[in-house]
Amino acid sequence: MFELPASAALWFLPLALPISLWVAWSDMRSMRIPNKAVLALLAGYALIGPLALPLESWAWGWAHFAVVLVAGFLLSSAGALGAGDAKFAAAMAPFVATGDIRLFLPLFAAVLLAAFVTHRAVRAVPALRGLTPHWESWQRREFPMGLALGGALALYLVLAATVAPA
Repeated sequence: MFELPASAALWFLPLALPISLWVAWSDMRSMRIPNKAVLALLAGYALIGPLALPLESWAWGWAHFAVVLVAGFLLSSAGALGAGDAKFAAAMAPFVATGDIRLFLPLFAAVLLAAFVTHRAVRAVPALRGLTPHWESWQRREFPMGLALGGALALYLVLAATVAPA
């Protein structure tokens, strides 16, 4: 069961879904996550969060942001993660309820695996790859993590909206 109330997930979905799609598309196309997407997600949390969540839960979301931002900065500095990936992961963090971290991490792992396999499979099929021949992610060894990050946030919110109590 999700700790994030279904009503909060429904508040967040209209904001997070298009931004998640934007991030996935942009990262596959150019191997970059726009700062505007990160700032839009954070601004949405700042504006919608107090309407969707109890004030204490909303405030804890900012602590999640800070922790993931520091961890992402360290991972990015070590070359384990792109800076855009780290920033977007930090912007996503407030949307995940504290009690849902144990659910979100396996969900993210599954989405990451599915996104990686799907991306690599499509890249290997010339007819599919030809639909978007100029995407940088087809040429690069690195994986466009925005595909998995955006997908995980969207799936988490959809599941919370449909499974969690109101």
